[in-house]
Amino acid sequence: MLSWGNRGTVRSLCRLILYGCLGLVLAWGLSVGDTSAHQPSQLNPDRIHNLNLEGQQQLDQGNPEAALETWLKAEKLYRQMGNLQGAMGTQINQAKALQNLGFYRRARTLLDQVVAFQRQQPNSSLKANGLLTLGNVLRLVGEYEKSQEVLTESLRIAQQINSQPDLQAAYLHIGNTLLAQGQSLTALDSFTQAAAIPGQLKLSAQLGQLKLFHQLHRRAEATALQSQIESHLEVLPPGQLAIYGRIEFANLITQRSEVGTGEPAISETQTPNLTGVRMPGATQMLQAANLLATAAQQARLLGDRRAESYAMGRLGHLYEQTRQWAAAKQLTQAALQRAKSVNGTEVLYQWQWQMGRILRSQGDVPGATLAYTQAVETLQSLRQDLVAIGQDVQFSFRDQVEPVYRGLVDLLLQPDASQEHLSKARQVLESLQLVELNNFFREACLDARIRPVDHVDPTAAVIYPVLLPDRLEVIVSFPDKRLQQYTTSVSEEKILAGIQAMQASFRRTSFLQERLAAAQQLHHWLIQPIAADLTRQGVQTLVFVLDGSLRNLPMAALHDGSHYLIEQYQIALTPSLQLLNPHQLRPGEMRALVGGLSEGMAGAPPLPGVEQEVNEIRQQLPTRILLNQAFTTDALKTQVQAVPFTVIHFATHGQFSSNARDTYIQTWDGRLTVTDLQDLLNQRSLTDRHGIDLLVLSACQTAVGDNRATLGMAGVAVRSGARSTLATLWRVNDASTAEFVTRFYQALVQPGSNKAQAVRAAQMAMIQSPAFNHPFYWAPFILVGNWL
Repeated sequence: MLSWGNRGTVRSLCRLILYGCLGLVLAWGLSVGDTSAHQPSQLNPDRIHNLNLEGQQQLDQGNPEAALETWLKAEKLYRQMGNLQGAMGTQINQAKALQNLGFYRRARTLLDQVVAFQRQQPNSSLKANGLLTLGNVLRLVGEYEKSQEVLTESLRIAQQINSQPDLQAAYLHIGNTLLAQGQSLTALDSFTQAAAIPGQLKLSAQLGQLKLFHQLHRRAEATALQSQIESHLEVLPPGQLAIYGRIEFANLITQRSEVGTGEPAISETQTPNLTGVRMPGATQMLQAANLLATAAQQARLLGDRRAESYAMGRLGHLYEQTRQWAAAKQLTQAALQRAKSVNGTEVLYQWQWQMGRILRSQGDVPGATLAYTQAVETLQSLRQDLVAIGQDVQFSFRDQVEPVYRGLVDLLLQPDASQEHLSKARQVLESLQLVELNNFFREACLDARIRPVDHVDPTAAVIYPVLLPDRLEVIVSFPDKRLQQYTTSVSEEKILAGIQAMQASFRRTSFLQERLAAAQQLHHWLIQPIAADLTRQGVQTLVFVLDGSLRNLPMAALHDGSHYLIEQYQIALTPSLQLLNPHQLRPGEMRALVGGLSEGMAGAPPLPGVEQEVNEIRQQLPTRILLNQAFTTDALKTQVQAVPFTVIHFATHGQFSSNARDTYIQTWDGRLTVTDLQDLLNQRSLTDRHGIDLLVLSACQTAVGDNRATLGMAGVAVRSGARSTLATLWRVNDASTAEFVTRFYQALVQPGSNKAQAVRAAQMAMIQSPAFNHPFYWAPFILVGNWL
């Protein structure tokens, strides 16, 4: 292996390697302005067989739009002949074209109809293929359990009819679904079974194996398999399988981490390896460059401009890694043009982002800002299918979407940023919050617009902290409509360490000195720079739109050396000001539905204090109670539909997670997921006159070890349809919960009160209580959404 310590030798070698590959690409007629496209042959509608072949050829050439049109014509002819089986076959092909175009939900709708028809038919290869295609689409839209169920059904049919190609395909796609769920060992077993069957998908299965060998650090097996893949690629005829196989293989042998705002994580003083965390060595660079150059050449000869875009963009990325900016820029621009020529928005944003990184590395901040802006705009245009794009090209929200937004914010928040740039940075942060929630839900379900805070509450300031690699930026929207930028020069690593220290200080056994030191450090970074302006503006309420790991902290517990932040301000969180409904609570109109479990359920301990909690609520509000055996899903549904409750209070076990499937509320007869909760609450909109003002989840907690679990809390807040949600970051004991709930509702029903005031009143009372003044007892209660 080569050492990157010898900079001159290694960089010169990389230049020779990559400039040689660039010369090959240019020799094939590479031109940024070249937009020629393969023209399909004239269609003959009387020959259905030829139409099917032509559609497949068009799909293989990266022209799914033409393939879809061709297969629609074939379907029409089949139906005219009364051949329903043939029509079903063309619909499966249409679904594959729709999937290539990124229209996953359209593909699913079509396949649901096909599969429903086929289930009434005898087992056949066509039936197995229909289920296989549906299972693949279900994986792409995040319905993993359903995907695995459908794919297993396809596998059973393949076994019964003894079809080796269908068997291989089923094992491969089951492996992909297991991999998407993080089940590495079972996924590896499926890929291994697929690879053991001779057939055209053997290469795809081997690539799946190789990826997992790298992840599992099984280097000897990875090395042996890599040699087999190289031999396999050499004998494959030109086509999509060979092209994308080379692209994927090149990706796997040059894997490395992307950190921060998406800048390449290059270290020239480390020995390269293949674990995905360091700069690849010269040997791997040479091999990857040759693979990508060959893939680009084959794609060009076949007229597959989408594949050509992938290959040239990835080759441009290798130049970016070796800081050969001119060549990197030229190839990236060419990849952009190819993507635009086929409307390939799912890859277009990647090259726009790549161009932004290249320009920034060259010191061209305006050009980089424009490129990043274009990338964000492309992602926004993909909202309907953003959650699903690119599973087959290593799509990952945290690696491939979030850094684009953060990179743009970083560029916009230069020293002394203009009001225009501050406004745009705030808008990008808001958009990131919405995209993140859409990714949590696995569907684009949120439509919203910015609401100026002074129109909502003239005494509130909205605070947007954002962690960047080299600094903390805070944008504050003041009641006078002015945006102000506050910059603190502290590394992200140091802030994350401070967050961990403060989280650790919330344990019940922590000492006062430890708690205050951690809370004061975070206050110093987040609040102290803006404190004087908050006082000058007469701000009474702080509304936080929190970023990253900051979401795991209760802002109320920050400390200035004399007082907790909650002692000075009312505090609320919102996943996005765009989702805020400015409806104001009317205490006299409140009616509560309370569901609770005091008995232990499903391995969870009993909650004896729930009965006291329920009784305290009943003393303050007109209340309908569902306790223990009465707290069932059907009973909840009946009550919610019968009476327009303004408050729904769940005193039961529950969990918030970064995964919607693991975010739930425990009932007597099972669990309510986020989606179940939406259905249960009758999908009331945020603007419904009889909507839910407040949803309280008093015994739920964030998932242990999940540093993004508060995303689940925001997800529940949004999906429930409630204007506000009161929840807990961790579960506290029954006595302190009952104390908080009592104080909260006592304050809430007072004339002129609002939810933020009631939370503050309850927390202030507990701070003054000798029994509950430790932040462990009062700090976890978080108000999300409308604070009025």
